Amino acid sequence: MSCKPTHDSSVSYVKLNQKNELKASELQTWYKKDYMEDTIPGISLDKWFALNKKKPKNNNIIVAIIDTQIDLKHEDLQGQIWTNKKEIPNNGIDDDHNGYIDDINGWSFTGTKSGGYVVWSNYEYVRIVRDWALLFKNKTEFQINTQDQYKYKEYHRALKKLEEKNKYYRNWFKSLNYKAVLFPIAKDTLKYFFPKEDYTFKQLDSMYKKYKINDKTFKQRRDDNDRDLGALIGCMMSSLEMNQNTLEDILEMQTQLDSVINKNLNLDYNERLLIGDNPTILEKGYGNNNVSNNKAGHRPFQDHCTKMAGVIGANRENNIGIKGILQDVKIMPLNISPSGDEHDKDIAMAIRYAVDNGAKIINMSFYKEFSLHKEWVFEAIKYAEENNVLLVHIAGNDGVNIDINPCYPNDNDFENFKEVSSNFINVGSVTHKMNDNFVSDFSNYGKENVDLFAPGEEIYSTSAGNTYKFDSGTSMAAPMVCGTAALIWQYYPNLKAAQVKQIILDSGTSYNFEVIVPGTKDKKVPFSELSKSGKVLNVYNAMKLAEKVSKNK
Repeated sequence: MSCKPTHDSSVSYVKLNQKNELKASELQTWYKKDYMEDTIPGISLDKWFALNKKKPKNNNIIVAIIDTQIDLKHEDLQGQIWTNKKEIPNNGIDDDHNGYIDDINGWSFTGTKSGGYVVWSNYEYVRIVRDWALLFKNKTEFQINTQDQYKYKEYHRALKKLEEKNKYYRNWFKSLNYKAVLFPIAKDTLKYFFPKEDYTFKQLDSMYKKYKINDKTFKQRRDDNDRDLGALIGCMMSSLEMNQNTLEDILEMQTQLDSVINKNLNLDYNERLLIGDNPTILEKGYGNNNVSNNKAGHRPFQDHCTKMAGVIGANRENNIGIKGILQDVKIMPLNISPSGDEHDKDIAMAIRYAVDNGAKIINMSFYKEFSLHKEWVFEAIKYAEENNVLLVHIAGNDGVNIDINPCYPNDNDFENFKEVSSNFINVGSVTHKMNDNFVSDFSNYGKENVDLFAPGEEIYSTSAGNTYKFDSGTSMAAPMVCGTAALIWQYYPNLKAAQVKQIILDSGTSYNFEVIVPGTKDKKVPFSELSKSGKVLNVYNAMKLAEKVSKNK
């Protein structure tokens, strides 16, 4: 390994090292390591804690997580959840006059009038097709006013997406229906060849080649309703490939896809009727106060937010589970995410709630390809900027260039292509592999619209039901940036949000080798070309730079 320092001593340039496999003992904490000391490309968190001797000046940092519901009872989040001390619990009164009754730990903007929560929601492109049909349906571009041209193009982009997804999910659903019938027959038949049912995919593949009576594809066998031995073996192979190891797995996916088709993609489905609000206006008070709801008969929705919370603030001092990025932090859970796309109204109102109730940082580990009311979100982002609040958002997991393919919410309006604020960070995901697969293959990227990268693959965190799990996605990268920002503000509370953003971007680690561009098979570019900063989050460097910037104020 060779290292070339730059003029800024907080930034290191490192060359390719061939250590790509980690031991099981290293995997749970790899993202906290330091490349120079451990040859693992983490965020240098352990290095910061090992060398820092100072005491923080501010122990009251609140990080809002706009996400799903959260497991408030998780052992490793005890003492780490925000409590609204101005509100008297469960008295049915808005004691602090903030517009929300009994909001003890946050608010569920997807809470229903009956005390439950929305499970299924339209995709945003469905809403656009429905809401803008009166303006644009059956009209040519020449019939549209200049000021509506962008919306007209978005309408047709949404219409194309709806048609594509309808076809895709209906085809998938048809395959699942076929599998649901064949799977028990295939399982029973294969017992003749494997009494212990210990077959592998490779063994089934060999059997298939031996017993097949034609060269049909799975789709052809499905459409012909084939049930010969070859078809049965092919069905089991397909199930194993999709991690559908039991009939229950298939039936569960069947149920989910049925809801995708009949709710997510259905122009006539309106989940806001359950909430009882008016989705065309911004207003306070709709939803309910149960941020940890897990109602019987409903699909549970606590996993995602619980993982974000763990990365940021899992208790570092209780000697159980994991250690978050910082100890003295309070997590404010704000629910807006069902199965489907988030509403711009809920995004905007959740940002405003977080700002009004003291959050310094807002984690937004969700994204969508379209935005029906992006102006509401822009106004909320600017409101956060005016109040010195930092927003951290994920780049997304489609493996595309979001300079070309819009990703919302964003601080770029994608209409005039200009940034609307200085307090918004978009985060992509990297792996622990120091080779051309360094950038996660699922991660979105963009020289203009992705600010930096952070570890987001095989991240171990708290999970729903008082458990711990590994997960991957840009969702896991964003909370690392949030935790770093919170740490900076603990020690240097007078810094502005724009300064904290710039410190995080400027202090990252630069890697000077080529990587495979996500979404491609083997196209390579320098790592620095995939984001604005060209860097990976580095906590140690960020804290050193924050000290320097703070002294120069």
